[in-house]
Amino acid sequence: MEKSVVKVFVANEQHTSYSQIICDEMEASAKARGTGIAKRSSDYIINKMLEGKAVIALTNSGTWAGFCYIETWSHGNYVANSGLIVAPEFRKSGLAREIKRKIFELSRKKYPHAKIFGLTTGLAVMKINSELGYEPVTYSELTQDDAFWKGCQSCVNFEILKSKERKNCMCTAMLFHPEENRKKWDFSKNSKLYERFMRIKQHKLFNFFKKQAVKKLVKSVLTF
Repeated sequence: MEKSVVKVFVANEQHTSYSQIICDEMEASAKARGTGIAKRSSDYIINKMLEGKAVIALTNSGTWAGFCYIETWSHGNYVANSGLIVAPEFRKSGLAREIKRKIFELSRKKYPHAKIFGLTTGLAVMKINSELGYEPVTYSELTQDDAFWKGCQSCVNFEILKSKERKNCMCTAMLFHPEENRKKWDFSKNSKLYERFMRIKQHKLFNFFKKQAVKKLVKSVLTF
């Protein structure tokens, strides 16, 4: 890793030249994980920077290290911190946590009354979200804006989501509610139990999807 100080900034027009490398790394990371994310164009990333709805991590020599942006849904009542990505050489350094905190602070500043939510399969992200005050929720507590769910179409698990009528999938839904004095969910105390739950959930969903695929295959053979 480059021995330089890494700082996280609110992105602006000075950072638009990094847009393509950010898009490329998002796609490469999704393929490596085998999950898939909503694909974004370079222009989309640039617009987020120009709107002041993104944060970027850079070394003091200008090397790109990480990125995340804000999306709003349901007329600003729901906010998602999306597209979190860290360059490979800066991973496992605590940078993802710093970026998440920065984009969370920016979201709270811009949309103080909005519910902040996310979908993730990563236990590390769940832990960070928990530290920020998120808690696991059912999909019904998320925005029902069709534009948001359309973004899941590029995910390899989209057929599962569709077959479950957007009520369940491989991702875990997490939500930060702006109301004060809500009970904080401690991920660290529940991580082992939750990891076991995730394995069971994934196993059942995959089996369900396989059965649906077999039914379609049998039907197509019989009607051939």
